[in-house]
Amino acid sequence: MNGRDIIGKSQTGTGKTLAFLLPILEAIDPNEESVQAIIVAPTRELAWQIHEELKTLLVKQPDYIKTSLIVGGTDRERQIDKMKNPPQLIIGTPGRLLDLMKVQALFPHKVTHFVVDEADQMLDMGFLPEVDRIAQALPEKLQTMVFSATIPEKLQPFLKKYLHDPRYAEASAEHRVVPKIKHHVIPVRHRDRKALTVEVAKAINPYVCLVFTNTKQDADELEISFREAGLNVGTLHGDMQARRRKQAIKDINEAKYQFVIATDLAARGIDIKGVSHVINFGIPKDLDFYTHRVGRTGRAGETGEAYTLYEDHENGPINRLEERGFTFKHVDVKNGSLQEIKTRKRRTTDRKMKVSQTAHSRMAGEIKKAKKKVKPGYKKKFKYKLKETASREHMQSQRKERREIRKKNRR
Repeated sequence: MNGRDIIGKSQTGTGKTLAFLLPILEAIDPNEESVQAIIVAPTRELAWQIHEELKTLLVKQPDYIKTSLIVGGTDRERQIDKMKNPPQLIIGTPGRLLDLMKVQALFPHKVTHFVVDEADQMLDMGFLPEVDRIAQALPEKLQTMVFSATIPEKLQPFLKKYLHDPRYAEASAEHRVVPKIKHHVIPVRHRDRKALTVEVAKAINPYVCLVFTNTKQDADELEISFREAGLNVGTLHGDMQARRRKQAIKDINEAKYQFVIATDLAARGIDIKGVSHVINFGIPKDLDFYTHRVGRTGRAGETGEAYTLYEDHENGPINRLEERGFTFKHVDVKNGSLQEIKTRKRRTTDRKMKVSQTAHSRMAGEIKKAKKKVKPGYKKKFKYKLKETASREHMQSQRKERREIRKKNRR
């Protein structure tokens, strides 16, 4: 309200949208027929949701100010025509906003408020250069507000370039794990993961359940499995056409589906009402997305439940989630219902300890075999061989780790 630049950091579901919409509505001059505020979001769905939230705030005075939703996948010429009678507040995605500025349909020279929502996702999706070009075209006297769940190092140059003496606001760490969400893990144990997910879905019988997959292909294949099982299911991912995605969001918000299979597109910022359960078909590669996914349930003080399927080799990510404060209950599907099972065994991730344990187990085996007398110097040679084996295994593990890092960097 004081007009200062702001960096707002907090997890999903903590009220960032209202935090910038309410002050902007207070500041806009309804008599000034020019674009006064631009809000940029990384996805069409998030932009649409912000615009819907804006309409609810203006429901008693819909003509108080003119607003416009400017996103890709919609009629470009129609949007250009709308700019002839410019709205005072625009919500859009970077590509289409920049496109309208290039063809001189959108004139941002009188903008007084500029919001970048979900900035870290904007960075991850490669849209920050476009946001940078939009910001360059804005007036120098401007209130810039950047909201994000995380503030990565690569975002710092943008913040330093465009924000002047910003106010930094962060939600307390206690909001990272929502206490009213119950977290469960389910072992796959060499079963078919899709069939097991269907069993879990039937066992929980949710009001609305979001099922998250790591890939679009998994989402499409899992939808087929759900439909074959007679479940009421919809899908949401980035490969869908814009019109179909918009219709899917509308159908989801109207509670037409009991199950919604989605990629992480739906995990950030999008508020789907009535989500009682979340199923993680796969553990997200970026563990921050676990928080975003489960944050779709248990919102506004409500309760929620989250179920995560895992293989034996995925103990490491679960251990790291536990270190972040999540507490998991171990369950499995038996006779059509979920029942508690024994806690899984935590596997150590210390490589040196693994090498040491392997070497010592081999030594114990050798000692067990060698009950007869040995030649002089045997123990000395055995210790040297043991040390050599441990060193070789340690070097191999380091090489493997470096190869994984190079693969990740290439991706």
